[in-house]
Amino acid sequence: MVFDAFTAAHWTLLGGVFLIALILGAVVNKTNFCTMGAVSDAVNMQDWDRMRAWALAAGVAILGVGLLEPMGLVNAGEATPPYRTGHFAWAAYIVGGLLFGIGMTLGSGCANKTVVRLGAGNGKSLVVAAALGITAYAMVSPLPVVDASLRALLFPWVDASALTLSQGQGLGRLLGGDAAPWVRPLVAAALGGGLLYATLRAAAFRRNRDAVASGLVVGLCVLAIWLLSSNIAVSDGFGQQSDLATHVTNWDFHHPEQEAGRPESARWLGPQGLSFVTPLSHTTTYTARAFDPAVLTTGVMVFAGVALGSLLWALVSRTFRLEWFADRYDLARHLAGGVLMGVGGPLAMGCTFGQGLTGVSTLAVGAMLATASIILGSALTMKVQYYKLLYEDEATLRQALVTGLVDLRLLPSSMRQLDAI
Repeated sequence: MVFDAFTAAHWTLLGGVFLIALILGAVVNKTNFCTMGAVSDAVNMQDWDRMRAWALAAGVAILGVGLLEPMGLVNAGEATPPYRTGHFAWAAYIVGGLLFGIGMTLGSGCANKTVVRLGAGNGKSLVVAAALGITAYAMVSPLPVVDASLRALLFPWVDASALTLSQGQGLGRLLGGDAAPWVRPLVAAALGGGLLYATLRAAAFRRNRDAVASGLVVGLCVLAIWLLSSNIAVSDGFGQQSDLATHVTNWDFHHPEQEAGRPESARWLGPQGLSFVTPLSHTTTYTARAFDPAVLTTGVMVFAGVALGSLLWALVSRTFRLEWFADRYDLARHLAGGVLMGVGGPLAMGCTFGQGLTGVSTLAVGAMLATASIILGSALTMKVQYYKLLYEDEATLRQALVTGLVDLRLLPSSMRQLDAI
């Protein structure tokens, strides 16, 4: 889509993202799509339907990007954040993923679920969202006095330990080298197709219409934002056109002596998928800046669209319920969850959507590592909570953690320290 004016192009991007997010919010609320819930069902009840729904969404996104990228309709190679970057910060993916997984369990849901529950009237999620957004902002922005971000202060070692991959970390490039444009669709077809087969072959899952619908719609929403953000350009009136990010970078040339309508940053105007840590951070900034249009980004539109979509479904289905904390412990637990997600999300370069669906759709190895770490962090936290509750004050954190690792078959059974009752 080529527009004659930047304003029309910009608002098409923002409005399109908002509409996609609106649909996503309603569907996620209606079907109870939730990564933490999927992990909980699998770990605690051996019910894999919601995990299959999540895997189905990932398969749809992988297949979609793998098919459309060779056609020039998706530009995942120029995405923000740079999923296929050659800066392979493996420690950041693992530590950030683990922290995010722990946080989403303590906070009763990942960043996406937090926004959905907020739209449905859950006041706890407002606190979690605020804690997450403020912490995520502090992770990437210079703090007063010290003039350094929280990441630079606490985690300089994750970049120091990073590996440099000259060809990037995308599986297509790692496996095929210069033949990546041909190899990538084949890998996407194998991985995405494998996920679709593994999920849809289960008859019980196929009969669960909500689960199947949620996986399909969520995956298509990720793909829709890829498509929209990769195909908007502005004409300069002389037969040339540029994408929105390039246009804003060259703003003084295109709009001499005009500042009205100029976004403060060009970073989030290019190709991108769907994430929720960045939207919460951007919404925090947008609110703190008194709704300054210069900092209105697609992230803000994702937050607003999902929250409103969830609200509309809650009103239509009469499930809107105001909810607040039961006690101080409940408040502290959710606050801790929000802070941990705010630290872990930027460190891992995404959340269950930002890395788990969007990043994985680009076949980035770091996205797969971060996603596995998020799931592991969440599952281990559930196991520790279970054993601490079961044994009350008699079980130590170490005993619960080791036994949880045994339950997850990550340690030999001979190391079990607590018995399940």
